[in-house]
Amino acid sequence: MRIAMWSGPRNLSTAMMYSFAARADTAVWDEPFYAAYLAKTGLSHPLGQEILAAGEPVADKVVARCLGPIPNDRPVFYQKHMTHHMIDGFDRGWLSQMTNVFLIRHPARVIASYAAKRENPTLNDIGFRQQAEIYDQVCQITGQRPPVIDSFEIRQNPEMALRGLCRDIGLDFDPAMLKWPKGPHADDGAWAPHWYGSVWNSTGFAGAEGGLPTLPDEFRALEAAALEFYQKLQQ
Repeated sequence: MRIAMWSGPRNLSTAMMYSFAARADTAVWDEPFYAAYLAKTGLSHPLGQEILAAGEPVADKVVARCLGPIPNDRPVFYQKHMTHHMIDGFDRGWLSQMTNVFLIRHPARVIASYAAKRENPTLNDIGFRQQAEIYDQVCQITGQRPPVIDSFEIRQNPEMALRGLCRDIGLDFDPAMLKWPKGPHADDGAWAPHWYGSVWNSTGFAGAEGGLPTLPDEFRALEAAALEFYQKLQQ
């Protein structure tokens, strides 16, 4: 089984990768298209040179690896994909060969978290529009609606949420998914030192989230634009 977990940044995506990596039957890959995304767009990101040096900058070669042999001969290949990395010109036909899942989070939480790590986020940066677009494409390609899971529900009750997700994708639930070792993971991407501080300090999913953060006025329009796409997938 090849799982493509589609989310934007600051969306519990790394904790979910650590959760699946804790399974003995699963290999994981952290943001396969990051280097190709930077190489194609020329954008400046934290640790950008390190990302380009460590990753595969050619999108078609990334696709080949996504569909190629699973590392360590594991039966399950979990790929943590960022929706904003799938820019125009990158082939998406390969999604028909994946078990696609969509991980969502309320825009107010995403924007507050992202802005603490990188200034002046835009709608393209946080991936909501691209996530809804990829969801529609997967529906069209496969003729089925892929599972959507909200990070809020995972943090409310991790075991129940993960059991439901595993059931929906035809994978046995493994209690090992609820815990992982503290500190960096062997499969972390080159960008991890900038972004992964919180999850490095964790040994499992954080507790239930409280109320939504109040964003500064400068982010209200961004939240409203992202909310349209979030609510579509939340349904």
